[in-house]
Amino acid sequence: MATSLKSLSQYSDKNLVDMSTKKFGIVVSEWNDEITEALYKGALETLLKHGVKKYNIFRKNVPGSFELSLGAQWLAQLDEIDAVICLGCVIQGETRHFDFICDAVAHGITNVSLKYNKPVIFGVLTPNNQQQALDRAGGKHGNKGDEAAITAIKMLGF
Repeated sequence: MATSLKSLSQYSDKNLVDMSTKKFGIVVSEWNDEITEALYKGALETLLKHGVKKYNIFRKNVPGSFELSLGAQWLAQLDEIDAVICLGCVIQGETRHFDFICDAVAHGITNVSLKYNKPVIFGVLTPNNQQQALDRAGGKHGNKGDEAAITAIKMLGF
């Protein structure tokens, strides 16, 4: 569904299971940190709101979105981690670099999830410009970090 039709921060909280013992890894890209820090804040607040204990949330930073897949794999391979949330932002530029990075990250995150049989969530913005990123990192379209966190919670209740 297009973001313009729905806020990323609006979701149904029906049928959620107890998260008080679940452990989450959050991998955050340092590139476009104004955006990724806002995404992290949204994800963290949503996890806490739904009963996840702060000491059960483990944050790791990686240099850029391309490195999210490996960071996610390092966390997913830990038996104590129940779900991993990947947060990044790749803004369209003038070259095809955007296409290659986005494709690699999407495939990499999917592969980690399948390899470790646990939720590894794609919380990566792929906007055309900085303003679109801001709009989706706590702006007029909500926060993709919220959406990524609630997705992880719902997948653990599957």
